[in-house]
Amino acid sequence: MERRQTQKIKTISEFHRLRGLPKPEHPLISVVNYADIKRPADIGETNLVLSFYMISLKKGIGGKMYYGQQEFDFDEGLMAFLEPNQVFRIQPDPNSTAKRSGWMLLIHPDFLWNTSLAKTIKRYDFFDYSVNEALFLSDKEEATVNGIIENIKQEYHSNIDKYSKQIIISQIESLLNYSERFYNRQFITREKANHQILGRLENLLDNYFEHKILETGLPSVQFIAEELNVSPKYLSTLLKVLTGQNTQQHIHDKLIEVAKTKLSTTDLSVSEIAYELGFEHIQSFSKLFKTKTKLSPLEFRQSFN
Repeated sequence: MERRQTQKIKTISEFHRLRGLPKPEHPLISVVNYADIKRPADIGETNLVLSFYMISLKKGIGGKMYYGQQEFDFDEGLMAFLEPNQVFRIQPDPNSTAKRSGWMLLIHPDFLWNTSLAKTIKRYDFFDYSVNEALFLSDKEEATVNGIIENIKQEYHSNIDKYSKQIIISQIESLLNYSERFYNRQFITREKANHQILGRLENLLDNYFEHKILETGLPSVQFIAEELNVSPKYLSTLLKVLTGQNTQQHIHDKLIEVAKTKLSTTDLSVSEIAYELGFEHIQSFSKLFKTKTKLSPLEFRQSFN
């Protein structure tokens, strides 16, 4: 396997210097014009790790961005979110004539210290989405986020005073809240692709409980997400929006469905069924079954007699 060098960029000032940008006006937060960034000759050969958050709206990257094992073509223009210490790589296309535009908002974690966002930023699941799960914006949505970015730029370009930090934090929170709203819209409007994921999930669970459950036990959320080629948090949020239940709840629902079939159509004991469904202890199976159905496995079986 090809081994790539990894370059860790620890500060926003270092990022500016390495990308041929002027020194940032604030050491802990910066809005960068994407077209102004200079690419080093070896950028496609190097994995990058940033020690700060990067929220970006990019168009015409003229190549692909790799994040984990995923790749995505950015020419359509979309919004992406990276938290500190995520590994990514940009592979430029030397033949591309795309015109780069957009912005990057760089936020060092120290800027969030002692603010409301220091803890709440962890609740925004999209920082853990893969690059192919980026956010596509309508023109109206793009205008909204661009307006917020202009407010942030205007605030830190002004004379910094005791109100500046909280005003910028409020703008970042607005940006994240709008992004969450737009992601929920995307889950609904990209209906065909998302319902294909639902169909694949059902087929995957059917196959797993028929052929693999005895061998490997209950499937994990991580396993299901990898099989569907999406990130775990993206899958759970997508399912929550479309069905009201997360991935773990879908796994449990399938398990209960299979358990009901075995209880009503076979003579297997409850302990044998629990074992076939990947449980080491009958008590755990019985507790989950009663939580889901309001009946114990034996009570459910007796209701058929």
